[in-house]
Amino acid sequence: MSREYPSQPLPGVAAVTIHESKVLLAVRGKPPSFGKWGIPGGVVEVGETLDEAIKREVFEETNVRIEPVKLITVFDAVNKDDDGRVHYHYILFEYLCRYVSGEVHASSDAPDARWVAFDELDSIDIMPSTRRFIDRVLKENNLI
Repeated sequence: MSREYPSQPLPGVAAVTIHESKVLLAVRGKPPSFGKWGIPGGVVEVGETLDEAIKREVFEETNVRIEPVKLITVFDAVNKDDDGRVHYHYILFEYLCRYVSGEVHASSDAPDARWVAFDELDSIDIMPSTRRFIDRVLKENNLI
């Protein structure tokens, strides 16, 4: 099924991974939000569990191995075009994750990836909603 103008919502996962007062971020290599820094993640593949999907997606985008700690939230990400048609619709499962191993390396899915210190989040091109979400996760989990 196409990700653009889908016939039904697509399940996706994303990982807020914290390590040494830094959050793991990647530059989006595909729409929506192409070129913006964001939380690594992607679409769940057929036959894959949510845990398997999040581990695979983070590794593919950053070369980092993670372990999901807890489900933070589930929400709809719906983007409509100028005519009001649904251009993208994802049901996103957002997890707090812990770092396991690996050195960060970007991939074809994510042209850049790195650990970003909490106090440097304002210096990168990140969507305001993503920034607010990271701040909320850090506060609610007593990480700042």
